[in-house]
Amino acid sequence: MATDARPNTLFRNLNAKLAALPMILCTMLIFVGCSLWTIIYSFTSSKALPVEKFVGFAQYERLFNTSRWVQSVENIMIYGIVALIFSFVVGFILAAFLDQKIRFENTFRTIFLYPFALSFIVTGVVWQWILDPSLGLQETMRNLGWENFTFDLISGKDTVIYALLMAGLWQGTGFVMVLMLAGLRGIDDDIWKAVRIEGIPKWKTYIVVVIPMMRGVLITTLVIVSAGIVKLYDLVVALTNGGPGLSSEVPAKYVYDFMFSRANIGQGLAASTVMLATVFIILIPWIYLEYGNKGKK
Repeated sequence: MATDARPNTLFRNLNAKLAALPMILCTMLIFVGCSLWTIIYSFTSSKALPVEKFVGFAQYERLFNTSRWVQSVENIMIYGIVALIFSFVVGFILAAFLDQKIRFENTFRTIFLYPFALSFIVTGVVWQWILDPSLGLQETMRNLGWENFTFDLISGKDTVIYALLMAGLWQGTGFVMVLMLAGLRGIDDDIWKAVRIEGIPKWKTYIVVVIPMMRGVLITTLVIVSAGIVKLYDLVVALTNGGPGLSSEVPAKYVYDFMFSRANIGQGLAASTVMLATVFIILIPWIYLEYGNKGKK
């Protein structure tokens, strides 16, 4: 009688599974549990304290009819689109530059990545000093003799979003560069030898050959950066505090203000649920692209 000699997969790597069990339980309890609590109570009329008085979609109707929320969504869309395009393009160019095995590569990599080691609060405060028209770059240039020099992004309602972009991209582009560099270092050297023999221009090789081969790295980077953009908060608080007016308001600040400053938990949780849904909209296609096709092979 034939017996199945394969070991029971349930007990394979048992020690590793037992070590990961506390983390799994914490994730299920804190992340999943709190997410469900957020969704459920977003359908209530909770104010200073949670109450179980359900009001259907009233909080969501109020949310999308509030000019402050609409403005915050518009701001994060502008910030997100520009940040993604700039960080991907510049990050890839910097990674391609470092991939040429240049001298002092470690030094350049450290310089480009160093801003990412700072917190967004620190970045926001530093850039607030730089962009402050009364003591920053504008005042410095005027003291040097350029009396008509103007660089007042932070005070204008139409330009403050670009001040946020400057600070955010200064901090985050180096991280994108490192991810891209890791992808480029994964390209087989034989491919570069083959394209050199064929006489294909290097720029065309990157577009036609290298970038398609980096699909996994590009998608992962897109997910990480997009999720960071959705929850943008501390940089805004440190740099502009949502002003002037509501011109730099973002969804995460809307959530915080309604939950802790205005004592309107229901409205804050409704906005938080929309943000959570946005993150899942980003994650689900990534999960499918990364793991969905593997099960079909």
